[in-house]
Amino acid sequence: MKLTRRSFIQTGGAAVAGTMVLPPLLNSCQNLQISTDVKSYLDLFEVTPQMLQKVIAEAMSKGGDYADLFFEHKISNTLGLEDGNVNQAYSNVDYGVGVRVLKGDQTGFAYTETTTLQDMLKVAKTAANIASDPGTFKQVEILEKIPPNYYKISQKWENVSVDDKIPYVQKVNDRVFELDEKVIKVRAFLMDDSAYVMFYNSEGLLTYDYRPMSSLVALCVMEKEGQIENAYSTRSFRKGFEFLNEELVEELAQETIDRTNILFGATKPKAGEMPVVLGAGGSGILLHEAMGHAFEADFNRKGESIFSDKMGKSIARDFINIVEDGTIENNRGSINVDDEGNDVKKIYLVKDGILNSYIHDRISSNYYGVEPTGNGRRQSFRHVPIPRMRITYMEPGPHSKEDIISNVDYGVYVDNFTNGEVKIGAGDFTFFVKSGYLIEKGKLTQPIKDINIIGNGPQALADITMAAGDYKIQNSTGMCGKGGQSVPVSMGMPTVLVKKLTVGGTSA
Repeated sequence: MKLTRRSFIQTGGAAVAGTMVLPPLLNSCQNLQISTDVKSYLDLFEVTPQMLQKVIAEAMSKGGDYADLFFEHKISNTLGLEDGNVNQAYSNVDYGVGVRVLKGDQTGFAYTETTTLQDMLKVAKTAANIASDPGTFKQVEILEKIPPNYYKISQKWENVSVDDKIPYVQKVNDRVFELDEKVIKVRAFLMDDSAYVMFYNSEGLLTYDYRPMSSLVALCVMEKEGQIENAYSTRSFRKGFEFLNEELVEELAQETIDRTNILFGATKPKAGEMPVVLGAGGSGILLHEAMGHAFEADFNRKGESIFSDKMGKSIARDFINIVEDGTIENNRGSINVDDEGNDVKKIYLVKDGILNSYIHDRISSNYYGVEPTGNGRRQSFRHVPIPRMRITYMEPGPHSKEDIISNVDYGVYVDNFTNGEVKIGAGDFTFFVKSGYLIEKGKLTQPIKDINIIGNGPQALADITMAAGDYKIQNSTGMCGKGGQSVPVSMGMPTVLVKKLTVGGTSA
């Protein structure tokens, strides 16, 4: 039986650890040297190599410098529990192809939600209009790239029923209630995605990726003597059904309880400038938002980032190393190949305090004359790729958490953020801190909650005077928004000391 897009949905598709259940070969490509994996993707999207070449030729017909096709088939499921019962359940299937044409640094783009040759040629013709110098495009030989596999899985979500999933959200609910008698309400959510993408460009590159995603969220509301508080905890990885287990349920439930309990009796510090200790893990959101975006090459190419003239210059203490990676096994931000078909790499944005690299897509790497870094990412086939982060983290430093805290006479320790605002070019930020601790005379004292910290990302980076060896990745459900697109990311930090930030608290 031929595996079509429709039968794929019914039979559960095909990818485990980068391999797929193989349908019969397409008649039109039996004489081509293409792997069985690629043949499976071609069948999934109901296209042939000859169709790919015809669409690319149409995209290049007006004299474009380059063109590519990005196919995507994504299956998403969500289960929600509230008031003790699973009362939300929905699924979504997304399918289509985007056609991009580049002429210099200008982009022509169009997409279609079908993959018939007629519809693909139509959108290719639209994208081609970014250029206006018709020439002869010479087809090149198809060059298949077999990607690595940074997220091996044991059991595909496509083969898991709703009945298999329900017990885990129910266990989260029950365990949170068991852990603390103050709990009055629990909500739990389980989300899973299975995305298949295929990429082909005018240079003949043909590659693919299978991208699973698993996320579990727990939120609880607690009441104590009339005071009501709430907090939540999340975990998200590129894993299959093996993601769910008793250990995860316990970890998530206990963390949710702990985060809520700390809010009872919490206060606010005095407002003003003071030292701020950013805790390991969760504070990576500040590194990502207030600093990481300023390293993205499109902002630097356009002169909008404060780092646009800082390449090769010192921007932090010599023990500061900031990494942008997409290769960490099973991590939410990892990808096997970026959305422009480029190899995914680990790069040092900052090495020994010196700005070492920007975050590049194809356009910016051509502009700067450097190799792509594997950061060309898009939300879906409906969007163009732009430079985006994957997993951004600061490596361990030479100090200890205890030494860092003991160096603060009066300040705050924070590690649980909820949201914030950042001016990407300049790096000015305001972040809302859900919880933390007051630091007095070198010791953590009273819990604090609901405060803002305000500062400038590049300046805060320069003002990091100590960094501990306790680096960790925050494996939450982080989504990064930019240019109207959202993509999954991760981030991480060791405990660091920023010598001064503005803290919004009570009047002095």
